[in-house]
Amino acid sequence: MAKKPKKQNHSNRIADNRKANFDYFIEQTIEAGLALEGWEIKSLRAGKGRINESYVLLKDNEAWLFGAHIQPLVTASTHDQHDPMRTRKLLLHRREIDRLMGQVDQKGYTVVVLNLHWSKGKVKAEIGLAKGKKLHDKRATQKERDWNRDKHRILKTNR
Repeated sequence: MAKKPKKQNHSNRIADNRKANFDYFIEQTIEAGLALEGWEIKSLRAGKGRINESYVLLKDNEAWLFGAHIQPLVTASTHDQHDPMRTRKLLLHRREIDRLMGQVDQKGYTVVVLNLHWSKGKVKAEIGLAKGKKLHDKRATQKERDWNRDKHRILKTNR
């Protein structure tokens, strides 16, 4: 009996960075693990994570998630100080980090976080190698998005 292909389920999404696709041309995507503490996992299960202004910092042959905000739960331990904006380590293979560092240094790319999602009970971050858009590129993207929305609306009314 043949296996059915996996469908992309959007219920495993924790947080999306929708502004990244507007501000950058995404050239390549990579899935990376995150080194998190227990209270952060509980907060992410409750939907308390935001990655709107976050990016990846490549330093000392390591990748760090910078600018992600994970709000601690009110039921979290009062014995520890929880920093919602701390830098979190991204778990990548050495070859992937080296390739990303080469692209960022030589070709002027940047590495942004596209989303956080669950994969086999673990939190993963989808990061993208991106090149910044100019203002006219952003206008063209907005114009194309508006046209596609109008086109679907016209097709829907003609049926």
